[in-house]
Amino acid sequence: MNARALFSLALRNLLRNRRRSLATLLAMIVGLTAILLFGGYRANILYGMQTGFVQQSGHLQIQRRGYFLDGGDSPTAYGIADYPKIIAAIRNDTTLAPLVAMVTPSLRLGGIAGNFAAGVSRSVMAIGLVAQESNRMLAWNDYDMVSYARPLPLAGADEDAVVIGSGLARKLQLCAVLNVPDCSQAPAAAKAAETTNAPDDVLALSAQESAQQPAAARNRIEMLASTARGAPNVASLSVIEAKNMGVKAIDDLYMAMHLSQAQKLIYGASPPAVTAIAVQLHHTAQMPAARTRLEALLGSEFSAEPLEVLDFQTLNPMYGQTDQFMGSMFGFIAVLIGVIVLFTIGNTMGTAVMERTTEIGTLRAIGLRRSGIRRLFMCEALLLGAIGSAAGLASALAIAYAINHSGWTWTPPGYSYAYLILVRVGQNTPLLVGSIVGMIGVTLISAWWPARRAARLEIVDALRHV
Repeated sequence: MNARALFSLALRNLLRNRRRSLATLLAMIVGLTAILLFGGYRANILYGMQTGFVQQSGHLQIQRRGYFLDGGDSPTAYGIADYPKIIAAIRNDTTLAPLVAMVTPSLRLGGIAGNFAAGVSRSVMAIGLVAQESNRMLAWNDYDMVSYARPLPLAGADEDAVVIGSGLARKLQLCAVLNVPDCSQAPAAAKAAETTNAPDDVLALSAQESAQQPAAARNRIEMLASTARGAPNVASLSVIEAKNMGVKAIDDLYMAMHLSQAQKLIYGASPPAVTAIAVQLHHTAQMPAARTRLEALLGSEFSAEPLEVLDFQTLNPMYGQTDQFMGSMFGFIAVLIGVIVLFTIGNTMGTAVMERTTEIGTLRAIGLRRSGIRRLFMCEALLLGAIGSAAGLASALAIAYAINHSGWTWTPPGYSYAYLILVRVGQNTPLLVGSIVGMIGVTLISAWWPARRAARLEIVDALRHV
C-alpha cells in the first residue's frame, strides 16, 4: 500500500466515528493551547526581565575581584583606577568592537541624603554614571518588548543635578516640588524627631555648605558620603526629577548623579576610579564569545589589577530564580497535559482496534502484512496529531492576540506599579516547534501499543470476531 492510499484510508477511518475523533481532537487542542499560552507568558516574563537588566547594567560587567560579594559597602577599596584605558581597549579591539553596543563606567556609593529645610534625612544608594551613555543603553530592546525604561534627564543638566526614586522623594518631603502622587506629609512632630536623629556631623557640614551658597531652592538636598580616606564629605545637590523605579525597595533608596559628581564625593582631589564598567552587546547570544575575548584582553593587558567579568545573570540572581521557577511550572503543566493526551489517544485507538477487528482480519487475509496494519494505525495517529496541533496553534494565537490587546495588568510582588499581561506565542519559534513536535510525539507514542496489538491479531481469530 503506497503512502497516498495509506493516508486516504487513515483519514476515512477517522471520519467513520466523527464524535470520538472530535473529542480526541478537542483534548489535544485544549492541551496544546494551554502549553503555548503558558510558555508564551513565561517567555514574556523572562525576556522582559532580561531587557530591564541589560538596559540597566549591560550584558557583562567588569569589576574588581570580590566587589560583587563584599565590596558594596566599600567602593573605594574596590575601585578600578585605569578604567579609561580599559574602555579604550575594548572599543578598539577588533574582536569586541563589532559585538559591543555600549561600554560605560559607573560608580556606586552609599550615603545619607537630607532635606534639612523640611527636617528629614534618609540613607541612600547612589550611582554615578555618564548620562548620555546610560540613556543609549536604555534604548536596547532586542526582543521588541514593551519597555518601561525612560531616559534620565541628567543629560545636559548641571553637574549637581540628581534624579531620585519617587519613594525617596516621599521620604525627603519633596512631593510638591517634584509632583509625586500619593504622598502624605509627615506631621511636624515626626519631622522634628527625624531631624533629631540626623547625625551631628551631617547637620554641621550641611550648615557649612549652605553658608557658602545662595539661598537653597525648594528642590535642593544635601548628601553626606565617606571619602577614600574615611573623612566625611558633603555636597549640595539639585533634584530635577523623581522616577518610579518599579521595585519599592529600590525606589526608596535610589539616586542617580553625574559620574564626575560621585567621584568628587568619594575621591575629592585624589585620582578618580569607578566600581564597574558595563559592556552592553548588540545581542544576548553574543555573550559567550564576548566574555571569552574580554577575559583574555584583561588578562593580557591589565593583569596588574585583579579584575573579573560578571554576566547579568550573576549580577541579578532574581533572573535565574525566576527562570527556574517558571521552568518547573512549565514542565509540570507540560507533563500533566501530555499524560492526559496520552491516555485519551490511547483509549481512542484501543477502541478503534476493538471495533475494527474483523476489518483487520480481512486486510490481513487479502495480503496486508503486520507492518502494514501498524503503519495504518500509526498514520491515523499522525493525522490526529497534525490536525490537533494545527488547530491548537490557531487557537493559541487567537487567544494570545486577545490577551495582548486586552490591556490587562498585574503588579508583581515587591513592585510598585502594574505591568501589562502579555504572551509571546507567535514570536517564540523554539516554543512553537517544541510544543508541536512534542504533541505529535505523544500522539504517536500513545498509538504505538494499540497498533502493535492490532498487528499481532491472528487472521482466523480476527475474521470470526463478532
